[in-house]
Amino acid sequence: MSKLKDKAVIFFDADDYFKIIIDWRQHGDSIVFTNGCFDILHAGHIEYLEAAAKLGDRLIVGLNDDASVSKLKGSNRPINNSVDRSCLLSSLCMVDMVIVFNGDTPLHLIKHIDPDYLVKGGDYKLEDIVGADYVHSRGNKVLVMPEKKGYSSTKIIESLS
Repeated sequence: MSKLKDKAVIFFDADDYFKIIIDWRQHGDSIVFTNGCFDILHAGHIEYLEAAAKLGDRLIVGLNDDASVSKLKGSNRPINNSVDRSCLLSSLCMVDMVIVFNGDTPLHLIKHIDPDYLVKGGDYKLEDIVGADYVHSRGNKVLVMPEKKGYSSTKIIESLS
């Protein structure tokens, strides 16, 4: 069963997104936040985002900007720029908002959004999740979602070489 929604909105590290989140909260919606590069969207990403979206009413995806993807993944990345990656993510029915952020981590977003749930994929350990301490200190939940084995953007890129 898919979640019906209005088209997701995309922000490039602007504060305007916060007005929408305040409105969602005033309507009693719970907020789920995740983040990543999402360089080449694949079935593993879709399964992960679907599972994350089921935890609450609204799913916000923090998307690494191009400079941070290059820093994390290497100078040949990203394959798709942040405009294209955010467009793809925002078209998914389970995604309510995409926020492209700069910097090494999304900690500033996590503190500003104060999500009810902070989720990451199964390749993370709870103690390594940026913002986990903050989210826990607010009485909210941090979860590691199971990953779909055999799927990764890096493996897809390597298979093309």
